[in-house]
Amino acid sequence: MNRFAARLAAVFAAAAIAIPSAAGAYETNAKYAYMIDAKTGTVLFDKNGTETMFPASMTKMMTIYLVFERLKDGRLTLDSGLPVSEEAWRTGGSKSFMMVGDKVRVEDLIRGVIVQSGNDACIVLAQGMAGSEAAFAVEMNKKAKELGMTGTHFKNSDGMPDPEHVTTARDLAILAKRTIQDFPEYYSYYAETEYTHSGIKQANRNPLLYKNIGADGLKTGHTEASGYGLTGSAIRGGRRVIAVLNGMASDKERAQESERMIEWGFNEYENYTLFKAGEIVDNAPVEMGKAATVPLAAEKEVLVTLPRAARQDVKANAQYQTPLPAPIAKGSHVGTLVITAPGAQTIEIPLVATADVPRLGFFGRTAASVKRMFTGGGSSK
Repeated sequence: MNRFAARLAAVFAAAAIAIPSAAGAYETNAKYAYMIDAKTGTVLFDKNGTETMFPASMTKMMTIYLVFERLKDGRLTLDSGLPVSEEAWRTGGSKSFMMVGDKVRVEDLIRGVIVQSGNDACIVLAQGMAGSEAAFAVEMNKKAKELGMTGTHFKNSDGMPDPEHVTTARDLAILAKRTIQDFPEYYSYYAETEYTHSGIKQANRNPLLYKNIGADGLKTGHTEASGYGLTGSAIRGGRRVIAVLNGMASDKERAQESERMIEWGFNEYENYTLFKAGEIVDNAPVEMGKAATVPLAAEKEVLVTLPRAARQDVKANAQYQTPLPAPIAKGSHVGTLVITAPGAQTIEIPLVATADVPRLGFFGRTAASVKRMFTGGGSSK
């Protein structure tokens, strides 16, 4: 057993959890589905994840992202009051029942959007932040591009049907991950199950929040064109998964399929720390250096998401030129740790030198060259 195999065996033995593995490949009735591990970004499931679809009210996650951004940088406060226009009041679909001329606190608008899925609350926010919904859509698209949502184009703040208002399941997963990552101080609004405005109490439409599965967000969506959709997230034991499903036939199917996918993500995959940040991964031979070897390490913790069933077949291989030519600067990227497992994405981790290795002087290089003539040249490891 080589040093990497021994290390992996020790890691997986320590992390072994007795959870049965489901037989066969996972399937879902959702037309579009995409699931990731939030910390590593590993794709756990992908069914038409990059195909264009209609987001419906899952659009509202971007509206709220831009609100959170303004709260964080001080352009808005939770107590800021924004006026309700007649356009907002007249908008159709789901409502928070806001009255024309009222000034509504931003915090109430946030709850109106997240909990009640109020289209009127979205328009109040869009007009309050950008002057008009059309101008706000420009901001939405700019932010989508910044976040890497390459298949998305927004036309409005609430997800009302428009043939040019589109996204992908992958893009919504990116948006969900960035919302959780960028705004931990505000994300808890997504876990609220009910909210009352204008004397009307409404329950959050997210079915995952009412199940004991660790769910704490994010948003449902439904139009005739989109079908039933949900962007959901749940956390257990410090591990978070994000799932996006769309194109289902009913709210019942949405509840069942989203819960099943979340459970599958937790049961079938696990996160494993293979190496800590700065921990020595290998010692590489050095050519013409004042030290014979240089320790290699990963700059960051090597945390990988892998199928539980495949953990016994995981392989790790440090790839670098051997011997490494001196001089070598501490912190320089000199190799790659490649991790493979059946049914999993290949993971490549940069390896850096953990010490400076100066080049030998003239006489030292001459002696080393003579020695090399009798021992042969280097190769690639």
